[in-house]
Amino acid sequence: MDYENYAKIAKALADPKRVKIVDMLSCGAMCACDILEHFDFTQPTLSHHINLLVKAGLVTTEKSGTWHYYDLNKDAFEKFKVDTAELMANTPACICEPVRSKAMCTTEEKEKIK
Repeated sequence: MDYENYAKIAKALADPKRVKIVDMLSCGAMCACDILEHFDFTQPTLSHHINLLVKAGLVTTEKSGTWHYYDLNKDAFEKFKVDTAELMANTPACICEPVRSKAMCTTEEKEKIK
């Protein structure tokens, strides 16, 4: 798992306004002007939120004339979903397994692991 990328995505989703934008885009691509109608903030603020989602790889943008259309990057969300499940799983491949095994060892066994 790429922890840096995972954290960047989690940070982008840590704002309720951005979560709402993602929810809106789950229905399909939308123009910025249509998204803005659902919020009580300015266009520059919307641009800021969208930019963070784009930088995290969660949203794609396409310009058509003077309009910008935004859509979800479904592959990125699927990867985030899989990574979240992996993060929460207790499997033999778990990153904590060597630590857990070492904690259960006798003092002599711990010295061998070092």
